Amino acid sequence: MRWKFRPEPPKETIERLVNELSVSTIIAKLLAQRGIETYQQAKDFFRPGWDQLHDPFLMKDMDKAVDRVDTALKKGENILVYGDYDVDGTSSVAMMFDYLSSRSEQIATYIPDRYTEGYGVSLAGIDYASDNEFSLIIALDCGIKAIEQVKYAEDQGIDFIICDHHLPGNQLPDAVAVLDPKRGDCDYPYKELCGCGVGFKLIQALEQREERPKSHLSPYLDLVATAIGADIVPLTGENRNLMALGIQQIMNNPRPGIKAVQIKAGRTVSSVSDVVFLLAPRINAAGRMKHGNEAVRLLTSTDMDAALQCAEEIEQFNKDRKETDKEISLQALDQIEELGEQQRATTVVFDPNWHKGVIGIVASRLIETYYRPTVVFTQSGDKLAASVRSVKGFDVHHALEQCADLMVQFGGHKYAAGLTLDPKNYQAFKERFEKVVSESITEESMEPELLIDELIHLGDISPKFYRILKQFAPFGPSNGRPVFVSDNLRLNNPARQVGADRSHLKLSVRQTNSDPIEGIGFGLGDKLELASSETGFQAVFSLDENHWNGQTSLQLKFKDIKAL
Repeated sequence: MRWKFRPEPPKETIERLVNELSVSTIIAKLLAQRGIETYQQAKDFFRPGWDQLHDPFLMKDMDKAVDRVDTALKKGENILVYGDYDVDGTSSVAMMFDYLSSRSEQIATYIPDRYTEGYGVSLAGIDYASDNEFSLIIALDCGIKAIEQVKYAEDQGIDFIICDHHLPGNQLPDAVAVLDPKRGDCDYPYKELCGCGVGFKLIQALEQREERPKSHLSPYLDLVATAIGADIVPLTGENRNLMALGIQQIMNNPRPGIKAVQIKAGRTVSSVSDVVFLLAPRINAAGRMKHGNEAVRLLTSTDMDAALQCAEEIEQFNKDRKETDKEISLQALDQIEELGEQQRATTVVFDPNWHKGVIGIVASRLIETYYRPTVVFTQSGDKLAASVRSVKGFDVHHALEQCADLMVQFGGHKYAAGLTLDPKNYQAFKERFEKVVSESITEESMEPELLIDELIHLGDISPKFYRILKQFAPFGPSNGRPVFVSDNLRLNNPARQVGADRSHLKLSVRQTNSDPIEGIGFGLGDKLELASSETGFQAVFSLDENHWNGQTSLQLKFKDIKAL
């Protein structure tokens, strides 16, 4: 891995924070690296909460959306809540259904089938709305490119409100309201909301119009936090505030479905990491292995027994998903080797029998071995469907735009996307994508990067220092757990390989004028000899707490080790 220090903040900013906050230079520098430059910004950063949420009416078309929903509620219109089948989409649908159901009985949900309808707003979904006399569709986490679908709905007398966060195309759908902070003409101050976050702003606006207190919004925050964690959006600004509030809700008063998932998993949620690795994969597994409706049923359950039954089924879906993605990942790696494509700038693989529900996970797995933009295809009806994942610093959405003539459709983000194409265009796409990427990707983007916040001496690590670092949470993309590097480390006791396959490394290290401190390096078992060198070594690590036999102590979580 390539070690890289974060850019050095201006010295005057660091000095000002040291003086105004009475913190150490290291803490001040960590804050400045995260864009915190003043006392007030630091106060807001350390105390995330309701007061820091933006006025929802700053979002373009919010007034139109609220007016249309109010009209529908007052007239008793049938409203269909439509969303994608991933965590962001199903959480959004569950949230909006819960809210609107508290104000009307004329509310229903629709999640498209991953296999027969595919991603986004489908004509089948609009036909369902027409057949069942729905006059308003609220689309969540999708719809920003649904030009033809919205026109098709309009022809049948159905209005659309779109709550999306994906990048718009050159033209917006002709909907009653298009809520998307990434619209070029939208001045909303925070651009990185997930789909559920945009839906939450609509609910906030509806409640604000009714002059209800913000506390009425608390029951929806567990879903917002789950969607934020699952969708890997930046944990900055409003997202960080919503996540902090959402984790409090999950810990103190979660909805039955989220409580049931924790019970069946045998673990509780208390951090972003728990949201990402415990809640999100299980909720996602429903849409991957069966149907997104199963996730909505879980998340909207009001009866604990029913929620536990749903959670048990979803636990099994998740186990099946793990086995399936592991098997396909191995097959894909074999395919790369058989075709002799280890040295390409991209990975593009295809098998008609691969499970469509896990190809996104497989793409991420392949990047762990071949660190480069990756596309995994499978058969989907008479078309090929693919999930796309990128590497840090490379805009895969922009690369796909240069292959647009070869695809039926595509959409997504800078680092993740989906697409469909005709089978006859597979080879042409594979070569075009390789050409586009190889001509534009930098050498740095082809090598995993380990971003370091600061050089630190072990003597600077203390319980007080760690207590302050904990207040940087919730951690996530763009607000990662601080990462440090230390030089001239030596073993206090012999290092040892641990774990069933001896793949982890257990260390006790010291520096001149420092007390020894324990550490663990997951996946670093092969560094045993290097760490045992008499000349010492340098290491990159974060700080964590180790709980053992009722005792709590600080420990280093090693990320990489190199010789001096």
